[in-house]
Amino acid sequence: MAETTPQRSSLGRGLAALFGEEGEDYAALDKVRAAKDVPVEHLHPNPKQPRQSFDEDKVGELAASIRENGILQPILVRRHPKRPSEFEIVAGERRWRAAQLAKLHEVPVVIRELSDAQVLEMALVENVQREDLNAIEEAEAYQRLVDEFRHTQEDLARAVGKSRSHVANTLRLLGLPSAVKALLTEGLLSAGHGRALLTAEDPEGLAREVVAKGLNVRQTESLAKSGKSETAKASGGKATAAKDPDTLALERDLSARLGLRVTIDFKNGGGCLSIHYKTLEQLDGLLRRLDHPAQES
Repeated sequence: MAETTPQRSSLGRGLAALFGEEGEDYAALDKVRAAKDVPVEHLHPNPKQPRQSFDEDKVGELAASIRENGILQPILVRRHPKRPSEFEIVAGERRWRAAQLAKLHEVPVVIRELSDAQVLEMALVENVQREDLNAIEEAEAYQRLVDEFRHTQEDLARAVGKSRSHVANTLRLLGLPSAVKALLTEGLLSAGHGRALLTAEDPEGLAREVVAKGLNVRQTESLAKSGKSETAKASGGKATAAKDPDTLALERDLSARLGLRVTIDFKNGGGCLSIHYKTLEQLDGLLRRLDHPAQES
């Protein structure tokens, strides 16, 4: 039987495609890569752009620099899927926004033929490597690559230069309640805070307490492990019955894996394992993970 070689993952190929491979016609590549100027109104934002918010002050600072020095790095684009005479931005939307503030009529672009997967990957890699995404935007971009293009966490980790555990922990942030994710998006909580809140009995109440008191990640972890937040206690919530250390450790491990609070109760040789969710979004996230168990292994 002929020996087969494992198929190389397509993830990570998108960026390599920008620079070519050994043995290619470099003169032809240089011609393809050469920047050309196009009207600024012929460019359109990429709907798959991982970054959903742009710091207006930083865009303003970039606009001032562009007025003085011009755009030093061309914007990477592809032909617009529905408007072939125009272009969709793959990387460089902030430069495009700043160019409009600077009143430029044309901007330099490099045009590439790219698939949807490559577009999302390049936008994700560029933003992650520049640390331009907040934790929720990063998690949502990872999840889209998993859901839409069936990439594994190992593929993602290699493409963005992060550890697999970083990718897995970032994805778990999507299991937080919407109100808590909003606090992460606004920068009021860090990714570390978010990971600590995943195992809290009342993540929303504890999140509000963390923000109000300015608690650090370690303090948040301690509160999450100790039980309910002060908000939950004030509402008359009852203390959880004492459990043995092994059961508590198992609950914490499962909670960390699923991104949702898990409780285990043993009784008469059997027991009950409960997975707690507060929103349909959290339930949908759980069902997605259960539907693709190999990607969480």
